[in-house]
Amino acid sequence: MAELRVRMVERLSAVDKTDWDAIANPSDQPYDPFLSWNFLEALERSNSAVEETGWAPRHLIAEGEKGKPVGALPLYVKGHSQGEYVFDHAWADALERAGGRYYPKLLTAVPFTPATGRRLLADDAGVRAGLINAARQASEAYQASSWHVLFPNAAELEALGEARLLKRYDIQYIFVSDGYRDYADFLDALSSRKRKALKKERASAQASIEIEPLTGSDITEAHWDVFWACYQDTGERKWGTPYLTRDFFSIVGERMADDILLVMAKRDGEYFAAALNFIGGETLFGRYWGALAHQDCLHFELCYHQAIDFALARGLTRVEAGAQGQHKLARGYRPQLVYSAHDINHSGLREAIAQYLRRERPAAEQEREHLEGETPYKRG
Repeated sequence: MAELRVRMVERLSAVDKTDWDAIANPSDQPYDPFLSWNFLEALERSNSAVEETGWAPRHLIAEGEKGKPVGALPLYVKGHSQGEYVFDHAWADALERAGGRYYPKLLTAVPFTPATGRRLLADDAGVRAGLINAARQASEAYQASSWHVLFPNAAELEALGEARLLKRYDIQYIFVSDGYRDYADFLDALSSRKRKALKKERASAQASIEIEPLTGSDITEAHWDVFWACYQDTGERKWGTPYLTRDFFSIVGERMADDILLVMAKRDGEYFAAALNFIGGETLFGRYWGALAHQDCLHFELCYHQAIDFALARGLTRVEAGAQGQHKLARGYRPQLVYSAHDINHSGLREAIAQYLRRERPAAEQEREHLEGETPYKRG
């Protein structure tokens, strides 16, 4: 591209919604709800991902002739490593023990969302290179220790590696349909023992309760009130203060109702548990769940079984149910490699991390192969 200018914006509201969405979700790519203007701007408008919470937006917009937006890079200046799901606390500790400063760092990611997707939002290789260069210039300007790109797809990982970012591998458990017509068809692909176990688990979870999958206009503020209580309970037990504010759910509920699946559980006429999912072009993304009362196996039912049910009914081919959780294997979710890329400015720290990652990557690949043998599918 002959003429390219990259500018920085401190709020996504400064970018035209139509321009952003045309770049983030082009018609030749599966729709990604997390890259949409509606989702990312809601994180800022709701004060969930803002400077005061350690997520200062500094998004990069690439413009071509006559100022036409041709690419974008979600970018945040981070004052901590919370809400990322790719753990670099040991790196921060090592640099600070050596007398350096790890924060601020720069981050390209969807806040609080460990879902693989596009990160260099441009079709043209020259524009992508321009965005990488601009991110590095921003890293210098902010005197950041590093720039990190979390959960890029495999093609982008290679491009980032060619730009000399360090590649890191991890494992998530993802359901991938093998052309299943419905949940019963999926069960037929499992070994007899595993199939019986899942049927028993679902019967236990569903005993004496009602389950309501809700989407679109069926979701009301009353449902969000229940979900918020569930979300707070889970957040307080797992990671302290929940990352997202109550306003965030109202905003995305208003803007993105058709992209949301809210699975609610009711006992004796009262809602007491919920799981939140976002609906993509090919993938159902499970995000948060919580319960205000106990029910055997309910977590597995709302988060994993109901997600597969819905995805297959909608013709979706994947369910990404979030980070970690080896227990997903028994429910038909398979181990898949996921990626991150890291541009470390301190030469000593960079070399130490590079050596570590050279050992970690093959270990992750070997672990994935081992875990594949633990899946419940029929052999041979």
